[in-house]
Amino acid sequence: MAMDKYEVVFISTPLIGNLVPTVEFAHHLTRHDPRFSATILIITVHERIIVNLYTQSLATAASHSQSHVNFIHLPTVQPPTPDQYQSSLGYTSLFIDKHKPHVKHAISTLASITSVAALFVDMFTTSMIDVAQDLGIPCYLFFASPASFLGFMLHLPALATQLAADFVDSHSGLIAPKDSAIELIIPTFSKPLPPSVLPSSVLKRNEDGYFWYLEHARRYTETMGIVVNTFLELEPHAIASLSISGLPPVYPVGPILNHTGASQWHPDGAQLHDSIMEWLDQQPPSSVVFLCFGSMGSLKGPQLREIAIGLERSGYRFLWSVREPPKGKLDLPGEYTNVEAVLPAGFLDRTAGLGLVCGWVQQVRVLSHQAIGGFVSHCGWNSILESVWHGVPIATWPVYAEQQMNAFELVKELGLGVEIRLDYREGSDLVVAEELERGLRRLMDGEDEVKAKVREMKSKSRMVLMENGSSCKSLASLIQEISGRIQGLKKDC
Repeated sequence: MAMDKYEVVFISTPLIGNLVPTVEFAHHLTRHDPRFSATILIITVHERIIVNLYTQSLATAASHSQSHVNFIHLPTVQPPTPDQYQSSLGYTSLFIDKHKPHVKHAISTLASITSVAALFVDMFTTSMIDVAQDLGIPCYLFFASPASFLGFMLHLPALATQLAADFVDSHSGLIAPKDSAIELIIPTFSKPLPPSVLPSSVLKRNEDGYFWYLEHARRYTETMGIVVNTFLELEPHAIASLSISGLPPVYPVGPILNHTGASQWHPDGAQLHDSIMEWLDQQPPSSVVFLCFGSMGSLKGPQLREIAIGLERSGYRFLWSVREPPKGKLDLPGEYTNVEAVLPAGFLDRTAGLGLVCGWVQQVRVLSHQAIGGFVSHCGWNSILESVWHGVPIATWPVYAEQQMNAFELVKELGLGVEIRLDYREGSDLVVAEELERGLRRLMDGEDEVKAKVREMKSKSRMVLMENGSSCKSLASLIQEISGRIQGLKKDC
C-alpha cells in the first residue's frame, strides 16, 4: 500500500532571524516524518544582500542533496510608497501583503500536482491566512520568538485598553507612564512587566507599527495551531498559560537551530571564521567574553567607544563583533572599512594580546567554542536558544523588536542571564564603561547560580529533542493533527 504524502508550504518574513528558523523547522519536520515534504516561498528584498545570499544558497543546496525541502522565489513586487507607512513594520507588512496573488498562484500550482496539507505563516506574514482560507488549506503559525512573547501578542488587544488609560504621548511619540510604578500583567510572564520593556512599536502609538502589532496578533487566533520555537523545560509557565479555551493548540518543538553557521554562503564566511577560530584556539577555556548584537544590531560611535573603554578596564579576553549601522532604512548593518577610526585612539594596539575585534561573525560556531565563557547579547530569541544549547551565560543588552522582553524573561523569570540593561533601545542613554564593566564581572566571575542553571538547561535542551522528549512528543502531536485533518477531508470527500 502506497504511503500517504503531505506537502507543507512555508512563507517567512524576509529577515535572517525569521527565515533561518523557518527553514530549519521545515528540515526538522521532513526528517522526522518521511511522509512530509516542504516548499518554502521566498520573498526577495533587493537591499538585503546577506538575506539574498542565504536564500540563493538554499536553492543551490537543495538541488545537490536528498533534502525534502524545496524553494520557490516569488516574483518581485513594487514596494509600498513612503506615504503608505510610518514604521519598518508597516513597510514590511504592506510589502508582504502585496505578494498574496503570487503566493496563491504558487500554492495552486503545487496543489495541482500534490496534496498540500498546510500553509505555515510566521508572526508577520499573517495576511497569507487569507490565501489559505481562499484555497481551503489549513493554516498554522510558526512562531520563532518565545512563548512568553506569543502570550504578549495574544494579550495585546486586551492590554491596549490599559495602555490607552495609563499612558500619554511624550514629545518623542513614546507612550510615557502617568505613574512610574505602573506594571503590566501578562499571563505568560510570572512577574509583572515594567512598560519600559515593551517593543518600541507598541510604545509608539502615534505610528502605524502599533496598529500592525495589533493586526498580526488578532490573526494568530485564526490558525489551526501555533508552533513555537521553544521547549517546555525552558518556558514552563509561559507554555502552561497558553493552554486556555479559545486559543489554537500550541506546539513547543524547539530548540530549532542552524548548527552549521553561514560559512557556505556568507562572502566572508570561511576565511573570517578560520581566523577567529584560530585565535580562540589559543585562549584558555571559558576565558573569553563574546560581544555580538545580531544580524540587524549595530551601535553608534559614542556607544562603541564606551564599550571599548569598559572592555579595556575589565581586563577580560574578548571577541567583539562590531558592525557599521545601516545606511538606508531597508539596509542591514555592514562592515567598517576602518574600524579603528570609531574606537578610542590606540585601543586596538593596547588590547592586541587580549582581544579581537571583527566584523560579521558566525555566532553559533563561536558559541560552541570552549574558550567562550560569556556572551553579551542583544537577546534575540535565536541567540538565546544558541547560548542555552552551548551552555554559555548571557549578559543582556537588548536593541530592538521584542528583545527587551526577552531580556526581562531571561534575567527576572528564568535566571539564565545577568543584567547589563533590560530596556536599552535606540535613543537610550549610553551604557557607560563602568556599567559594562560591572556587568562583565558578574558574567565572567560571579553569578554561580546562573552558570549552574545554564549548564542544566544545556542538558535539557538536547534531551527534549530525543525520543520521548517533550519537543519530540509535541512535534508528533502536530504531525498527527495535520495528517489527521487531511485524512478527515479525504473521508468527507
